[in-house]
Amino acid sequence: MSIAADVRDLIATEQLGPHTLLPSERELAEQHGVSRMTARQALSLLESEGAVYRKPPRGTFVAEPRVRFHVGSFSEEVARMGRRPAARLLWAAHQIASPAVRRALDLDDGAAVHVFHRLRSVDGVPFAIETTYLPAELTPGILDVTDDGSLWAMLRSRYGVDLARSTAVLESIVLDDATSAQLGVRAGSAGTLLTRNTVDSDGRCVEYARDVYRADRVAFEVSEALHSHRLSAV
Repeated sequence: MSIAADVRDLIATEQLGPHTLLPSERELAEQHGVSRMTARQALSLLESEGAVYRKPPRGTFVAEPRVRFHVGSFSEEVARMGRRPAARLLWAAHQIASPAVRRALDLDDGAAVHVFHRLRSVDGVPFAIETTYLPAELTPGILDVTDDGSLWAMLRSRYGVDLARSTAVLESIVLDDATSAQLGVRAGSAGTLLTRNTVDSDGRCVEYARDVYRADRVAFEVSEALHSHRLSAV
């Protein structure tokens, strides 16, 4: 749609800053020579993309730009951008690992894990629900520690773990009612599921995580070195 494309361009070139009030549906329709229904659909598309937000009856406003993450520690990534990360513990438990978790962490049958279920925020705004699984044998006493920050930092400082590599898979999902309420968005909003495995310098998997992000506030940046043998195959 030309309306949506035009608004995206104005936002990208910073001609429309965050929280700027957009023209009304009627005004957009008149400016572009289309019906109000078409203008409404364009605004709905932009809202679903997280580019704008609506505050009835005041109108439609430009959203703040997404926070761009690399795959890694939430706390460290947010701090790198000069913003304030926070974690609110929803629950934590010592559990026998389920088959899926056992397979992800390469644990023996009957092995236990420590699980943290946390609400993560940036500058006080809810961004993600994290569920993190750590091998219980590796992390004795971790449930007794008041946690309000980086579990990676705790693995390094308290348990001497040398983190080496983290691999993640990103999937687009629809947020359920409970998660939407926790993240402060409408039920059925778009989300991003990040499933992550982290290994140490010995190749041992020390963390498995399933993190649900609100898609309107987060983008992920991925880069990889292109080796000559890969390029030659293209």
